[in-house]
Amino acid sequence: MLPTETTVDTRERGAIVALLPIGSHEQHGPHLPLSTDTLIACAIAREIAAAYPVQLLPPITISCSHEHAAWPGTVSISARTLYAVITDIAESLRRASVPNLVLVNAHGGNYVLSNIVQEATGMALFPGSADWTGARNQAGVETSARSDMHAGELETSILLHTNPEVLRPGWETSDHLADERPHLLTLGLAAYTESGVVGRPSLASAGKGAELLAGLVDSFAHTLAVLAR
Repeated sequence: MLPTETTVDTRERGAIVALLPIGSHEQHGPHLPLSTDTLIACAIAREIAAAYPVQLLPPITISCSHEHAAWPGTVSISARTLYAVITDIAESLRRASVPNLVLVNAHGGNYVLSNIVQEATGMALFPGSADWTGARNQAGVETSARSDMHAGELETSILLHTNPEVLRPGWETSDHLADERPHLLTLGLAAYTESGVVGRPSLASAGKGAELLAGLVDSFAHTLAVLAR
């Protein structure tokens, strides 16, 4: 559900930090939907908004997924378009007296987000690598971050917890590892996987998904403290 006049928590009235979930519309192997990253970004942001006094924004659902273009259904926008949309949103929030914006990103291919945050004032990117590492350890995720690149144990676990109805059969048998991907940006992901999976979804569980989200919620306290200074 998107925030509306009747559903917005009263804490948001005075919030000085807004959360912008950023997902994608791209292939996620035979068992996860095109909206996987958007569902995950929204789940993370929703859990954070339930725990902290922040404003929850509706998601950006299409981003930079060019490395997945070989698979039908994938849709992308350019990095410059994503840059413009986010900076426009940040400026609009500032005019509404919300000076800080957290980009809750769930798509690893959105490299431009780091530059946007680097150039901005009052903006943060979450989760970072340290946040994910802590959450992965808390949840007992077995696959390394390098191996668990796409549609693997982590993403499948979160959706098993939050949106089990969107999973299709086959996640238990879709494991594929391709740790060496030296020309990913040039060749795209299709050079390293036929199915679109890089990881071990067979190790996923709803319990791990719940613990991943809980770990990220705890970790967000550090980001909020930095922005509130």
